[in-house]
Amino acid sequence: MVGVAALVLAGCGAEDEAGSSGSVSLGFVNGSNTHFHTCLLKAVERTAEAEGAEIYSANSKQDAGTELSNIEDMISRNVDALIVQTVNVDALEGDIAKAERAGIPIYLTSVATSDMSDVLGVAKVDLKKVGSLDAGWIEKDAAGKDVQVGIVAGAPGAASDLLVGGFKSGLPATAKVVADQPGMFNPAKAQEVAENMIQAHPDLDYAFVANEEMAFSVRKAFDAAGAENVKIVSVNGTEDGVAAVKSGQLSATVANSAMVIGRTAVKNTIGLLDKDKTVDKIANIPLVLVTKENVSEAPQYCPE
Repeated sequence: MVGVAALVLAGCGAEDEAGSSGSVSLGFVNGSNTHFHTCLLKAVERTAEAEGAEIYSANSKQDAGTELSNIEDMISRNVDALIVQTVNVDALEGDIAKAERAGIPIYLTSVATSDMSDVLGVAKVDLKKVGSLDAGWIEKDAAGKDVQVGIVAGAPGAASDLLVGGFKSGLPATAKVVADQPGMFNPAKAQEVAENMIQAHPDLDYAFVANEEMAFSVRKAFDAAGAENVKIVSVNGTEDGVAAVKSGQLSATVANSAMVIGRTAVKNTIGLLDKDKTVDKIANIPLVLVTKENVSEAPQYCPE
């Protein structure tokens, strides 16, 4: 066992591994290196340790090909189950089929597939609802006025597409989306997108940004352009994000705790492997629209 634990993951996306002497071995394939993904990894590893499970982790760095390579590496370790924060839902079909042929079930985090029959389960964040909650805040704040809205999306595929789709569908008819560009979940890229956006649309009223790390860069770009009045809504509910809502940097954010997602994924994976009938296949993660009025209700986002 010590020899196995000492091996380095062969996949080019491998970032970390940790092990204990537990009877259950789990692989965790993470999707990126954002604050969300870092907190998710921490929650998965700590919960696995508390549950006495062995855990190996790898990072796909927003690349579907690397995700498949990481899954193949985990299969070669003969783990009991795989937990996957996917890069792209469309790429999951091949990932699931590959693991299924090897007899290794996949448990998903954040997003579910349209057909859940081939996966062990999911800790699901209703990303369309996340987007619609932010849109609902704008509808209430705009109070029937005609307004211009900009969108700084994440990386195309999976989470970002669902977030943006839910946001657009939740906007009132009086809100016009005048710009929609990917920030690639990269703060520097998001700042560049925001600079171009505010230059092209100086009368912008609101912006939806697909995570708070990008939102801070968008705020910086808007403020530098003299657009301090543009109201920004975002996603995650990190400690910094909640503080920014409290200070007024952000107008609202939707909290979906990475800590809760990671804990749920590990505990439910183990429970479902054990055929525990009290564990639901689909676990819906609680969502909270955080505004100045209810910042105290935001759940803890990241393990300490």
